[in-house]
Amino acid sequence: MPKTISIATRGRGPVDITGEATAYLTEIGAENGLLNLFLQHTSASLTIQENADPDVLADLTDHLARLAPEDAPWRHTAEGPDDMPAHVKTALTDTSLNIPVIDGALALGVWQGVYLLEHRDRPHRRRVVMTYLKTE
Repeated sequence: MPKTISIATRGRGPVDITGEATAYLTEIGAENGLLNLFLQHTSASLTIQENADPDVLADLTDHLARLAPEDAPWRHTAEGPDDMPAHVKTALTDTSLNIPVIDGALALGVWQGVYLLEHRDRPHRRRVVMTYLKTE
């Protein structure tokens, strides 16, 4: 059974959504299969990243800002100077993830977490569609 969740962001930076994904698997009684997460936006993204040292996520956010700076000569500025850089950051990362599920749990590594990366400066509500495909 698909489920869409709404994630509140505080502006630019990561939001850990591992708990929401785990809760969904529990809710549907997942066993072995594949969890798909799909973000319905083009100025935010999803990633699996280290969840132990917050410096990793801070460095990732800083580096993405250097790769797509707001002061570049962008054509698309309809929603402000952070708009087009956000689209580029999304293109460099992704809007969907597939994660194996084994015995009802995400098959993440010890230091991995699932994150929504907000690329805009101001807070947003982001929608993530979760679907589960049972295998075996």
